[in-house]
Amino acid sequence: MICHPNPVQGGTMLNKVVSTLQRTARDQGLHTLRFNYRGTGASAGSHDMAFGEVDDAEAALNWLREQHPQLPITLMGFSFGGFVAAALAGRLEEQGVELANLFMVAPAVNRLSADTPLSSRCPMTIIQPETDEVIPPEVVYQWSAALERPHELLKVAECGHFFHGKLTDLKDLLLPRL
Repeated sequence: MICHPNPVQGGTMLNKVVSTLQRTARDQGLHTLRFNYRGTGASAGSHDMAFGEVDDAEAALNWLREQHPQLPITLMGFSFGGFVAAALAGRLEEQGVELANLFMVAPAVNRLSADTPLSSRCPMTIIQPETDEVIPPEVVYQWSAALERPHELLKVAECGHFFHGKLTDLKDLLLPRL
């Protein structure tokens, strides 16, 4: 399941980075789901820019799990969606749900508070553009360095937040990890 960027800044499930994540996973044989948070696109409701969107992601994942109960769960999130995916992963682990993978791409880690439970068991990959103009790379690097759990931090050189001209690089980083 793929979580999209900040809806207040125009993020939707049709974002090109989200689409790249979805196509890469689909082409590897995974069942995929992109969805819009409340108040995005034709979705009802309004954003709360916090845990309402995590609730939306959980509802979408519950629907996906009903359709394919035997399949492992991989969560992906881009920008604000990285926050949503990370918060959902922690919530699911607290419920005893096992995850196959968590991918956070240019994640809005500043939204993760000290009391937001994080995943501790599933493989976690953080992909951060080195010249990100939206999410300061140093914030992500410091957050990553402070994590007390195993994870992988991948830096994408000469790359901005929206991976202009670097979507193939993003796909190449994902493929061996799916």
